[in-house]
Amino acid sequence: MTESSPTPPSPELRHRIMAGFIGNVVEWYDFAVYGYLAGVIAPVFFSSANPTAALIGTYGIFAAGFIMRPLGAAVFGWFGDRYGRARTMQISVMLMALPTLLLGMLPSYEQAGLLAPVLLVLIRLLQGLSVGGEFSSSATYLVETAPDGKRGLTGSWANIGSMTGSLLGVAAAALVTNTLDEQTLSDWGWRLPFLGGAILGIAAIAIRRNLHNSERFSQHHENRDETSPLLQAFTTNRRETLLALAFASSYGTCYYIVFVYLPEWLSAQELLSRGTALLINTGMMLLVIPAMPLFAIVGDRWLRRRSWIAISLFLLTVVAWPLHAWMLSSGGSLYVVVLAHALVFLLLAIPLGSAPALFVEMFPESDRLSGYSVAFNLGLGVFGGLTPMIATSLIATTGVVTAPAMYLAVTAFIAVLALIAMPDRSREPLR
Repeated sequence: MTESSPTPPSPELRHRIMAGFIGNVVEWYDFAVYGYLAGVIAPVFFSSANPTAALIGTYGIFAAGFIMRPLGAAVFGWFGDRYGRARTMQISVMLMALPTLLLGMLPSYEQAGLLAPVLLVLIRLLQGLSVGGEFSSSATYLVETAPDGKRGLTGSWANIGSMTGSLLGVAAAALVTNTLDEQTLSDWGWRLPFLGGAILGIAAIAIRRNLHNSERFSQHHENRDETSPLLQAFTTNRRETLLALAFASSYGTCYYIVFVYLPEWLSAQELLSRGTALLINTGMMLLVIPAMPLFAIVGDRWLRRRSWIAISLFLLTVVAWPLHAWMLSSGGSLYVVVLAHALVFLLLAIPLGSAPALFVEMFPESDRLSGYSVAFNLGLGVFGGLTPMIATSLIATTGVVTAPAMYLAVTAFIAVLALIAMPDRSREPLR
């Protein structure tokens, strides 16, 4: 009697969760460090003759990384649907870790002249390409391999990773900024957070090296046809892709107004100093991290996921303008500002925790990652990324200082309408 060869064991749940979590930590750590240290980096890579132009160039390179996200989404989405989520995650994290290491070792403008900013551009473009595939592939992998009845909770670890990475990036940048003198920081101190990020990246590569595709994907891959998954996302499943794009764009706009623009608004209206506003914002992120998995459990057990997210965004529609008006009328009362922040941040913690599973459940196995990646990165990376500029322009054009709050309310309501048009598959097996 012969024994059949043993099937390779699937990764344990903790390993799968850590693999999905760690890549998003690396991704958002790097973006937070670069954004925080842009003013320090600008004179290192650009001519010091025009500091303003140097800063604009540095932020322009930062934006270029975001512009590459849709292209990365298309490339990695297609690759992940063709060859597996696990392999996609292994490649994307390597393409994030290596450029972070190289960025910390780049020559300055004084050492290499124009070659320095050219190399910086190439590195940021490569990172933007990999970022386009990282979040959606890790979220898809987490949800596809989740235990029964825990797709929302397991998928929430993708955004827990992104929030954790942002906090670590801000902390690392703040550490070198506050402990090193200005000259030391400019000479070499700014490199330390990027080299630290490379260590994070190496850890992520090690965690993902033995990652396996889900059994669902392996079974599907054996029987799939030759149709391009990217083409399928825009033809056969065009409705799902467009609904996902509409939801990602509107929900992404809400995210950027609250998480990114609100500190600037408080400072511009002279309600709080920029430092205090950013400190409150950071504190709220600490509140959101444990709230996301807790709220995701609600969508897994009690309320259907689509309804749960729609309730939170409808409430955001209702309270957006009154809370901004309250903060204004209070003259920047710390109690009022913190309470208003806590409410809107907790409302957004619901889609942040549950949306990864919602997106994954929308698409069939054959083009799931392609549809999700393109819709998500176009919505949050492009439309959402334009939000601070649009919010500022609304105030300048209308003269109404609460115009961003109205914009928040409108986009939250559009997200609700997109959700109403979606099917709810939170209690059904993945297609």
